[in-house]
Amino acid sequence: MSTTSPLRTAPARLLRAAVLLLFVPAFLSRCATMMTPTGGPRDTLPPVIVGLTPDNFSVNCPTAGHGKIYIEFDEFVQLKDQQKEFFTSPAMRKKPLVTLRGRGIVVQLRDTLDENTTYSLNFGSAIRDNNEGNPLYSMRYVFSTGPTVDSMVLSGYTADSYRSDSVSKSFIWFFPPDSTALGPGYDSTLFKHRPSAIARAETNGIFIAQNLKPVDYRVYAVEDKNDNQLYDPGVDQVGFLDSTCNPARMPDFAIWYDSLRRYVSAEPQLYLRMFTDRAFRRQLLSASERPLQHKALLYFGAAHPRIEELIFDGIPAERVIRDPQTVGRDTVALWFDLPPEQLPDTIRGRITYHKHDTLNRLQPVTEPLALSWRKIESKEEEREREKLERERRKAEEAGEEWHEPARPNPFGFRLPLQGEVNPEESLSVEFDYPLREIDSARLLLTRTLDDGSIEDLPVGLVRDTAQLRRWRIRAPWRLGGQYTLTVPAGALTDIAGHSNDSIVGRYTVADPEKFATVRIRVEGRDPGARYIIQLLDGSGAVKQERRDVTTGEVLFRYVPAGEIRFRAIEDLNGNGRWDTGSLVERRQPERTEIYVSDEGVDTFAAKANWEVEFTMDMRRIFAPVTMQSLARLLDEREAQRLRREEAKRAREGDKGRRDRDRRDREDRDRIDNSMNSAGNMFNRFR
Repeated sequence: MSTTSPLRTAPARLLRAAVLLLFVPAFLSRCATMMTPTGGPRDTLPPVIVGLTPDNFSVNCPTAGHGKIYIEFDEFVQLKDQQKEFFTSPAMRKKPLVTLRGRGIVVQLRDTLDENTTYSLNFGSAIRDNNEGNPLYSMRYVFSTGPTVDSMVLSGYTADSYRSDSVSKSFIWFFPPDSTALGPGYDSTLFKHRPSAIARAETNGIFIAQNLKPVDYRVYAVEDKNDNQLYDPGVDQVGFLDSTCNPARMPDFAIWYDSLRRYVSAEPQLYLRMFTDRAFRRQLLSASERPLQHKALLYFGAAHPRIEELIFDGIPAERVIRDPQTVGRDTVALWFDLPPEQLPDTIRGRITYHKHDTLNRLQPVTEPLALSWRKIESKEEEREREKLERERRKAEEAGEEWHEPARPNPFGFRLPLQGEVNPEESLSVEFDYPLREIDSARLLLTRTLDDGSIEDLPVGLVRDTAQLRRWRIRAPWRLGGQYTLTVPAGALTDIAGHSNDSIVGRYTVADPEKFATVRIRVEGRDPGARYIIQLLDGSGAVKQERRDVTTGEVLFRYVPAGEIRFRAIEDLNGNGRWDTGSLVERRQPERTEIYVSDEGVDTFAAKANWEVEFTMDMRRIFAPVTMQSLARLLDEREAQRLRREEAKRAREGDKGRRDRDRRDREDRDRIDNSMNSAGNMFNRFR
C-alpha cells in the first residue's frame, strides 16, 4: 500500500461525524449570566453565539449572492488575522466581506454562487472577545443553494515529508475526478481548476473535512504561505494522494475535543506527505558582475546551467576556474588565475550555454560577456589614506624621514588557531581565493608529549570535494599531548598573488571518553536497499550523517552530551541524498522517518563515555502506513508532548499548575454541558 494512499479498512459502519462538527461552536461556548465585573479570575472563555440570521444550515439559498449573514454574540467581539484565518469552501471568486456590527459580525456575500452546492464559511480563530482576546475556535456557518446540505466527513494528517513532523494550517483541496483531467505523467490540476471543497489542518497537522459528497475525490494539501488561496511552486509545500478516496467508503474514526489546544481533533483516515516542489524557472543568463579583480559572478535563471564554452580575450581557458556558489547551482563564480597586472579593467568574452526558447525548449545560444571592475575606495580606506597623508605632511614639515607603515596582508583564511580536534572530522581551513601554489613540504606538525619529548608527524592539505576554497588538514591525530601546526610564511599562494604570513595553531585531540558513542545494527528491507542515517541534536539540526548504509553496523562517535534523535531516509536511487517529489510528474518524495524505539521513544540521552546501542529494522520503520499505525504514531508523539508539558508545569510551580487545572476543569464542564444538550455527540464512532 502506498504511504500516501487512503488508509482503508472495512466499509464504514459509523454515523458520520458531520453532525458533531456542526455543533463545535456550542462545545466551545459558555453558559453564564451576564454580570458586572467584580475583579475575579481572568476571563478565559470565548464569546457565545446567541443568534444567526439566516439560520445555520439553511437550504435553497439564492445563488445570486450579495446577501448578508449576521452572527450575534453575548459580548462585543473583535476580528484578528482575518486574512489568514477566514476562508470559504468552496472558494468564492470574490471573498466575502466580514465587518463588525454591534455585538456581532456581518458577512457580505459578493459573488454569484453555484447551484446545488453546500458552502461553509470558516472563521478559524479570527473571532475573539473584545476584552481578553479569547478565540472562538472552529466557528463555521453552513448553507446550501440546493435542497440538502452535504454531510460526509473525512479526517487526515499532513506531515513534512523530510522532517517527519506535522504541517500546521495547511489547506486540503478536494477535486471530483470528472471535473479535472490527468495527462499522462503530468498533473496540472492545481494550476487549472478550483477545488469543490476545502478543509484546513489544525496546528497538530490533523484536518477534519466536512460537508463532502459521497463521491470519489482527488485530494491535495497546500501550505499557502502567501495567504493567496493559490499554490505557488517552490514556495508552498504540497502533497497529494496517489489514488482517489470516497468518504462514504472510508473506515470509521474517533473524534474528540483537545482541551489543551482547544479544538476538535480526530484519528486520521488519510496521510499526505508534503514537500517543496521545484518551480519551473526559465534558464537564461540574467546578470553578471565582477565584484573583485580576480572574481566574476554569473547569475542564471534556473539551477544547474549547462555551459558548453567560456572564452575570454587574452585569458587561457585553463586559467578560468568555475565555482558553483549556491545549493541550487544557479550562481557560478569565475576565478581568474592570472597576476593582477595581466587582468584588464574590462574582461571581454563570450559564453555558450543552453537557454529556454519561447516554447520552453533548451537550445544552445552564444552571448557576449563584458566583466568590468575598478577599485572603489571604501570609507574606512579613505579615512586611513587621509590619516597617512597627514602623518606624512607632518613628518616632512618637521624635517623627519617618514616611512609608510606596512599594510595588512590581504591573504585571507578562516582556521581556528586553538582548540580540540575531532579525529574523524579533522581540521578544515577556508581561503578567500582559490589556492594557486601549495608547498606542502614546508608544513610542519609536531606533538609534544607529557615527558617533554617532541615528535614530527606527517601532515597534508586535501581539498574538499564540495567546496573549491575549503581544504582539510589531514594528520594522524591521537589522544594525548599538545599539537603545534606551523605553516611558514609564503607556503601558500592564492590566484590573486597573495601569500600567507606565518600561521601557528595549537591543538589537543578530543578525548572520546567525554563523548558518547552510538552503535546501530541496521537490518535492511532487502540486501540491495540503501539508506541515509542522520544523527540530530535536540533542536533537529543534523550533526552527523552516514550515507550508502546497507545491512550491517553503523557507528557514530564523538557524539556530544545532550538529547539526540535519528532520521532514516530510504535512498531509493542510491544517490546519497534525499530527493523531493514532483507534483506535475506525480512523484512522491523519498520516505524519511524519525526512529522510534519499541517503547515509543524517539529522543534519547547522550552522556559522556556512554555507548548507545540499538537495532534499526528498516522493514518496521518503512512499513506501509495504515490508519492504525498512523494513529499509534500520533498517540506516541502526543504522549511525549504531554510529558514535556508536565515537565514545563513542574518548572512553573504550584501557581501555574493551579491556573492550568482551573482552565481544564472549565473546559471539561463546558464540554459535558454541551454533550448533554447536543445529544451526547462525543461518542467514539465505530
